[in-house]
Amino acid sequence: MDPVRLAAPAATPAPDPARTKKVLDAARQFEALMIEQLLRGSRSSGEGWLSGGGDAAGGIATEFAEQQLAVTLSSQGGLGLASLIVSGLERESK
Repeated sequence: MDPVRLAAPAATPAPDPARTKKVLDAARQFEALMIEQLLRGSRSSGEGWLSGGGDAAGGIATEFAEQQLAVTLSSQGGLGLASLIVSGLERESK
């Protein structure tokens, strides 16, 4: 009978930079969406950062401003959700 041989641990594949970039972009978009929803929720309660004005053009401008602010905040680190998502997904893929 042959002795039992332990299998050598499989080499950990190098992370794919293209996949990592896609995951980071998706995580930042998700975080931006969450931030935008927080801003929108605070505005709809009447105590928001841009509450006021009642015309349609003002509402559209406010929504655009919230969207742009959310994207900018997320790209600069935001609430830290994007980095948590990326690190969690990287752990899962190993």
